[in-house]
Amino acid sequence: MKQKLLMAIDLGTSFIKAGVYDPDGNRLAAAKEEVKSEQPGPGMFIQHGDDLMEGVIRCMKNTAGKLEGRAADVAVIGFTGQMAGFMGVDRDWNDVTGWSCSLDTRYIPYAEAQMKQYADDFYTISGTNSPLFSSKYEWFRTEFPEEARRIAKYLMISGFVAGRLGALPIDEAVIDGSLITWTGLADVKNRCWSEKLCSELQIDRNLLPRITESSDIVAYLSEEAAGRTGFPAGIPLVSGAGDKIAGCVGAGNLSPGEMLFEASSFGAVSCMTETYVPDSEERGFDLLNGSTAGTLYAHYYMPGSGITQEWFLNQFYRNEGESRSQAFLRIDEEAARIPPGCDGLFASGMLAGTVMPLNGDLRGAFIGHTWSHTPAHFYRALVENFAYSLKTAIMRINAMYPQYSGRSVIRMIGGGAESAVCAQIYADVLGIPVETLQGDDLALWGGCLLGAKGIGMIDDLQEYAKAHVRIRARYEPDPAKTECYEQYRKRCVRYNQILTEMCRELQG
Repeated sequence: MKQKLLMAIDLGTSFIKAGVYDPDGNRLAAAKEEVKSEQPGPGMFIQHGDDLMEGVIRCMKNTAGKLEGRAADVAVIGFTGQMAGFMGVDRDWNDVTGWSCSLDTRYIPYAEAQMKQYADDFYTISGTNSPLFSSKYEWFRTEFPEEARRIAKYLMISGFVAGRLGALPIDEAVIDGSLITWTGLADVKNRCWSEKLCSELQIDRNLLPRITESSDIVAYLSEEAAGRTGFPAGIPLVSGAGDKIAGCVGAGNLSPGEMLFEASSFGAVSCMTETYVPDSEERGFDLLNGSTAGTLYAHYYMPGSGITQEWFLNQFYRNEGESRSQAFLRIDEEAARIPPGCDGLFASGMLAGTVMPLNGDLRGAFIGHTWSHTPAHFYRALVENFAYSLKTAIMRINAMYPQYSGRSVIRMIGGGAESAVCAQIYADVLGIPVETLQGDDLALWGGCLLGAKGIGMIDDLQEYAKAHVRIRARYEPDPAKTECYEQYRKRCVRYNQILTEMCRELQG
């Protein structure tokens, strides 16, 4: 009897990825497709549903072709990907709004207005500083009223793809519970839509999808989708989880107090907990549902942190004909020779503002540079800035969850975890050992594990996930550097307050 295989699809902002793994976590086949997007005007970033589905189909087909006749052994397909955005579809699953993620900023005035009126309810009930779904709903309903009347359901991207692949009736459309925080419409503690928030925002709950658990089977691969992808019809489609939560599953971050840092396009830290304790004083983190009922994550993310590092590399450092990885290796070698504090150079890497708490005015800045500073100084200053923000967030998590403050390690995944220089900077700033993990894509593996749980291949998800964690390297903090960095972190907090006012004036 052939071994059953596990598959997951990752619906990212820039790429759609698919991966097939064996039950031991070995990746057997994978494919990636770039996601088409349109930027027809300032603040506009649109991705069309049909383009997304074509990308998913191609990705699945390419993956099936690499399995050398084993596509029929795939026992389940799970989903992961973007956690913030919205899409409205009609009763036939036709895309009406386009997939509008956080990079499509036309909704910002509506978010700011909603926050002025309902910030306390958003945070205490829905656990969020960033009510993205609710504000996009109001933006579209106000500015495109005729199109809005056609909409039968508002969805997240994974619910849209699962519904189309499984040919679901529109009334059976779903959203995974890990995705409901940033809708701004949910009662996160009770994993349901909030009657209070929906009433305050005049949102018809009939337009919202059914909330599922991450391991729920929500559909089965349709005959049509099977014919186009090369996989057999009838494969169970499991809800899966947003990329941050799926990454926690893949990294085995499933016990209270454990903390995972994902160094990716949107760098984020997640601390697992079983209690709902929002930071009502400073709002230094959000609260996300975990992959199973009764689990939560105190979560902080930095909008575009990894994107900012790559932007700097491409605009000011990378040579013509040089690969991305070669350029990163070269700048890492140079940055490693620079002392903490970058010889007096300070950077703000928040090119699109911050979200915890919400601050749409802050922008990027370099201060204190002289003729002696090199591109590697500027790059390292950006990394240090992100590390300061991360430590500030962890301090707020520790303040609200003091029982976890004595943790002995923080684990690190994502593209940034491949940089020994970055991992050491984070260890030194945080004052906590940092362990990086092996694995090409732990969010994909996490999606596979949730799929395996959904079809009964796994009984104890926590035990199984932890048994398959592989440590790549461990970075110990230098106490002297930690003390030095703490002074720089305090200065960063003060500078960001000053820069906010300056950036607001610059933007008119």
